[in-house]
Amino acid sequence: MSVKIRLKRVGSKNHPIYRVVVADSRSPRDGKCIEEVGTYHPQQKTNNFKLDLERVEYWIKQGAQPSDTIASFVKRLRKAAPVAA
Repeated sequence: MSVKIRLKRVGSKNHPIYRVVVADSRSPRDGKCIEEVGTYHPQQKTNNFKLDLERVEYWIKQGAQPSDTIASFVKRLRKAAPVAA
């Protein structure tokens, strides 16, 4: 079973809102998921996504493959997070 971290659309017509989910790669885009780890609001200008970075990193360590969009979100959060000494 291949696990992916990807977007699941839940918004209405012409107003997309996405949930960041961990799902089996064989399940449909808006189908069953294992866990929800964040949200993405593409129409907002700033601060348009939220992720539980600890859970995302946990799933990546377990072998989950993030989509390109999710990988860019993780990269931005890691860059913005202060480095603990």
